Amino acid sequence: MSTQENNTKNTKQTVETKIEITEELLARIAPNASPLRPDDEEIVKKQLGKTRGLIAIGARCACGKPAVTITSPRLPDGSPFPTFFYLCLPELIVEVSRLEVTGIMKEMSKEIKEDEKAREAHQKAHDSYIARRNLLGEVPEIANVSAGGMPTHVKCLHALVGYALAAGKGVCPVGDKALELMKWDTSVCHCEEK
Repeated sequence: MSTQENNTKNTKQTVETKIEITEELLARIAPNASPLRPDDEEIVKKQLGKTRGLIAIGARCACGKPAVTITSPRLPDGSPFPTFFYLCLPELIVEVSRLEVTGIMKEMSKEIKEDEKAREAHQKAHDSYIARRNLLGEVPEIANVSAGGMPTHVKCLHALVGYALAAGKGVCPVGDKALELMKWDTSVCHCEEK
């Protein structure tokens, strides 16, 4: 068997290996996570236009619709996918985009670079992100890759807000700060279709 055939076979084996997504596993991944409901995949497809690698919901709007997805670290086609928590609630995506254009990410990155406590907290969030994702299996290609610019800077608030909503307050300080700046209230329904 050639090396290429062997690599293809190994990738297919990895993709076909499925971990049972239990409530206990989800609780370890993120306290706000929940199993997929019958209509979640359809809702997420409507929200994002796709559902690649969707395995659970990381957080929900107050009405119950998905706000954050949990995506497999290896997509069905075998591709590695580092963004474990993916923001999907349209109104929240818009609000985060508005915040991003204010230049806040530059300020946050500067704070991480210059303030030891901020840097340590961002590193801790990065390490926790990878540990949570690895509960679904390690993917060597993304072994030290998290999301949103962690651990050195802030590149994507969407990823960090999704992480903060799924993992809960205190795990991802940058995501927490963004939610605070937006005055985002998780107890209120923010869906366009109320």
